[in-house]
Amino acid sequence: MQPYAPLGTLYAATALRESGISVEVFDSMLEDPSAKLPVLLSQHRPDIVVVYEDDFNFLSKMCLTRMREVAREIASAARAIGAIAIVHGSDSTDNPELFLDSGFNYVLCGEAEESLVRLCSAILCGEEPPRIDGLVKRDDAGRIVRSTVPLARNPDWSSLLLPARDLIDLESYREAWKTAHGYFSANMVSSRGCPYHCNWCAKPISGNKFHLRAAAAVAEEMRILKTVMHVDHIWFGDDVFALNHHWIHEFAEELTKRDAVVPFKIQSRADLMTEQTVQNLKTAGCAEVWMGVESGSQTVLAAMDKGLSLSSVVAARSLLGQAGIRACFFLQFGYPGETWNELRQTIDFVRQTRPDDIGISFSYPLPGTVFYERVRQELGSKRNWVDSDDLCVIFEAAYTTDFYRAVRDALHAEVDSWSDPEDETAEERINALWKRVAVLEPKSRNTEAFVQVSSAPSRVSSAFVSLESLVPAERI
Repeated sequence: MQPYAPLGTLYAATALRESGISVEVFDSMLEDPSAKLPVLLSQHRPDIVVVYEDDFNFLSKMCLTRMREVAREIASAARAIGAIAIVHGSDSTDNPELFLDSGFNYVLCGEAEESLVRLCSAILCGEEPPRIDGLVKRDDAGRIVRSTVPLARNPDWSSLLLPARDLIDLESYREAWKTAHGYFSANMVSSRGCPYHCNWCAKPISGNKFHLRAAAAVAEEMRILKTVMHVDHIWFGDDVFALNHHWIHEFAEELTKRDAVVPFKIQSRADLMTEQTVQNLKTAGCAEVWMGVESGSQTVLAAMDKGLSLSSVVAARSLLGQAGIRACFFLQFGYPGETWNELRQTIDFVRQTRPDDIGISFSYPLPGTVFYERVRQELGSKRNWVDSDDLCVIFEAAYTTDFYRAVRDALHAEVDSWSDPEDETAEERINALWKRVAVLEPKSRNTEAFVQVSSAPSRVSSAFVSLESLVPAERI
């Protein structure tokens, strides 16, 4: 129960409203659209129904079966009332024909706020849609028609008005957070996009383009969230926060000037955590930094084109700890070339650096990435997860899904135990989880994947190691 408002959707609603178009938002974060949306559509009978995914939520980059099913249901409900159906999102950008076949009239690809306004304006005026960047549709003969510019760009995104939070029920979010955690956290963004080139990360919306809002504008939005909406905590949904060191300094000054400091957490890179940046983050109220560490193996990081050294992670962990800011790691299991030795390096690295928390996912081949092309031939009949809890390996990784889940469970339990040294049952529980890992390892290998890895001279042998070298000495 950590729900956050769909910012990307609300920015689109803001753009429509700024242009004089009447707009309502159905927020599917806390309500099931399958049950309620058809009834609301029958009551309000809009001319246009738009499925506009939240571009600031990483899960929206994944082609989850459940999301496709819901989109299809919404398109059907829109047709039932005679409305035009439009869709925008990462999956529809990658697979526009699939969504047109599901009943949508138009697919908008790229940074679509401006193109959405132009398309809706034309429809409402009874005009033929003009040439719009990123537009995909069918002609009268049923043939796919694409714009000459495949992805729309919105250079004016950073100057849009604040996302239209008044169109959703913020009190429901407040109640959910207060009930589950005792405080209210809301989300916002200071930037859009990411200029880095990690080869597993898809960027179907913004590509490598990076938009940064003015520091004063971001600070003012924080002041509003603090004083008007009485938010206790903020999560910045930026792909990469603190990219511009000068901006961070200005941001801290603007917040101090407005008395707008609110505890917040961000996602960033370890190599951006310089001493000065960490101090400015501390001044601004940053309480938690999640860094995309991915692996404790420099070999795997190089294969990912991560452009990150483990020494910079060590330095960032130290600086953040000294400043009293929680340092947390995103980790990824199963990337091609990662064998048991590389996984053990990740386990050892976590133990050495002792992050305050970790988040573990499994390598997921997103369309349009180098990683996807690398494993395309290894994909089976299942090419996407059903929902975000699926967490299964869908290509020929070195191990089975059950093994990766076992390592995830053991490492999570060990990291969690560091914050609760009084838990007398932790040692026995964690030892049992690592013993399960040791038992599963030799039985869970994908022989073909190991052959592929061993043929590369830069890879380390995956020889099995004893339980004693896996379980921390104090736990044996």
